Amino acid sequence: MVTVGDYVSTTPETGRAAADVAPEPSRFSLRHPKSRLGFVRPRVWLPLVLMIVVLGALWEWGASSMPYLLPKLSAIGRALADDPGYYLDNALVTLWEALLGLAIGFAAAFVLAVLVSELPWARRAIMPVAVVLNVTPLVAIAPVLVVAFGFGPEPKLIVTGLICFFPILINTSVGLRAVPPAVVQVYRTVNASRLEMLWWIRVPSSLPFLFAALRIVFPLSIVGAVVAEMSAPGAAEGLGTAISLASTMNQLAVVYASIAILALMGSLLLLIVTTVERRMLHWHESTQGANY
Repeated sequence: MVTVGDYVSTTPETGRAAADVAPEPSRFSLRHPKSRLGFVRPRVWLPLVLMIVVLGALWEWGASSMPYLLPKLSAIGRALADDPGYYLDNALVTLWEALLGLAIGFAAAFVLAVLVSELPWARRAIMPVAVVLNVTPLVAIAPVLVVAFGFGPEPKLIVTGLICFFPILINTSVGLRAVPPAVVQVYRTVNASRLEMLWWIRVPSSLPFLFAALRIVFPLSIVGAVVAEMSAPGAAEGLGTAISLASTMNQLAVVYASIAILALMGSLLLLIVTTVERRMLHWHESTQGANY
């Protein structure tokens, strides 16, 4: 059966199928042999190193000028070194809440995106409600969720899922409808069912859009978990709770140490989803020549 990846066109110059013409690998492509050693070139890593040095110098200057606002980097390092288990335990709690909440939001958004793309009446019924939900301040909902579900993880998972829900819904619904008309016509000529068209052409067509949403919501899930921990009463663990407790005791080094770990977690999640995207969508133009 023909799929989106199998659909080819002919080039006017040669008349050969476009799929038969092997494109020249990009310098930055994962399949290019030189790209595996590209990171050792100074022009690749030197700008980032210089930026880190400049930001570190500015931070130290700000810490000397405003010690009540910024701690020195050495103080943040000592806070991490004095009790690494404390940060690790809380980071694992926040990561678990973020990933589980993201999974819940992803499942709900994907199912609704399929309905929205396939049924016009579902689009008219679901999208306005989704837009209203997206613009609703979820911080105000968290205390209500605590009343409804108690002091367990449920309120934090719901808040995280809601924060991740809308980008996945929008991008996936657009991707499911972004199928070339010629491909749709080919499937209609062979009397393909709606389910077959969904599985073989609409879902593959939506993958670039879906990964674009995942690049947003994976780091955003960390933000959602922290917001939920800080706004949901009764939270006892997590980096959001650690930040709240340290703020009340004016422990700036602990606050910024927790923030640094959150930034590292978000960066690692973004790196993972970007790597998976480049592996799975090597055939798509969005990953050709990409250098994240």
